[in-house]
Amino acid sequence: MRPSPVLDIDFVRRQFPTLSDEWTLFDNAGGSVPLAAVIDSVRDFMTRHPVQLGASYALSEEATARVRAGHEAMAELIHADADEIVLGPSTTANLRLLAEALRPQWRAGDEVVVTNLDHEANVGCWRRLESTGIAVREWRARPDSAALELADLEALVGERTRLVAFSHCSNIVGGLNDVAAIARRVHEAGGLVCVDGVAFAPHRRVDVKALGVDFYALSLYKTYGPHLALLYGQRRHLLAARSQNHFFIDETSLPAKLEPGSSNHELTASLPAILAYFEALDAHHFPGAGGERAKRLTRVAALLRQHEERLAGRLIEFLESKKNIRIIGPVTADGRVRVPTISFVVDGRDASEIPPLLDPQRIAVRFGHFYAYRLIRDLGLRERNGVVRVSMVHYNTAAEVERLIRALDTIL
Repeated sequence: MRPSPVLDIDFVRRQFPTLSDEWTLFDNAGGSVPLAAVIDSVRDFMTRHPVQLGASYALSEEATARVRAGHEAMAELIHADADEIVLGPSTTANLRLLAEALRPQWRAGDEVVVTNLDHEANVGCWRRLESTGIAVREWRARPDSAALELADLEALVGERTRLVAFSHCSNIVGGLNDVAAIARRVHEAGGLVCVDGVAFAPHRRVDVKALGVDFYALSLYKTYGPHLALLYGQRRHLLAARSQNHFFIDETSLPAKLEPGSSNHELTASLPAILAYFEALDAHHFPGAGGERAKRLTRVAALLRQHEERLAGRLIEFLESKKNIRIIGPVTADGRVRVPTISFVVDGRDASEIPPLLDPQRIAVRFGHFYAYRLIRDLGLRERNGVVRVSMVHYNTAAEVERLIRALDTIL
């Protein structure tokens, strides 16, 4: 049996020109650095195809094909069809648009369930519907674990439940939710699920069909791409949703009916580079292994997970050794439980004190509520300016983690 390879971190980092030994970037949950191929593609498109789409002349046809290829590549990446991929400027904007598009199907007194765990992108857009007669119910994270429990959802879903909105992974806690199990329960009650996968997608393979979700959102600028966001919706749900585009755009026109003004052309055209990167990782680490694309993407995801577990494990080990530090969320690096987004608080210290002490050493971390304002408030951490968050991805190195630990050891 062929031994499992170890991630070739030098090969990985060569694909990201922004990375250097000068800065250690541990703020990746806010935005990853882009691939070189993404940068090159954006420049190439803007240089060679500065034209409108949909015309009969050859240059426009080429530009149209490149933009279409962006939708198709993202569909391949998450196991969807191209017309189920909606691209927009941010996950916040995409989900607000979705909420407006779904509202006409619902009646006053119908219910949506949101959490107090998640980024406001998948909370506020649904809460806004309360002013239109929709009842909003809250699935609360347990204070001791800062985690959602499926048992607590039972009392919240019923015959009036139209949608449950929750995350695949908290951008504060890093803990994973069992999306497939939650989706099954909500579907039994007759509702839909809308999953915020922004904090999950940079670390794992997303397969929307296997998860059984109705809607799934992720931010491509946090997944090694340009500043775009992706919203997946099952075709039947997107067709039933009300168009958010001009009145003359047909209700059957997907994804155009949900992409007012169209997606950004040059950024969309760069998206195949993300898929190509994961393909290149597979070819480099598993030469000759072959298999269908889904198998290759799954194989690469496992490789990245193993690397991230090692990084997270070392940092968690250090933080746990400090009696004055409390990790918010799972105290494990197990990739079945969490991703390497690690938040902590220090006894007697305001969260805002810590990152500035790391700035002179060019170690980039952040403090705050990270738009999960309700969670930070309900955990009693708002008055101390939230948490310190260290968010790693697979292009980070063991040496960078040691650099962080040495710096933290001197200031904590």
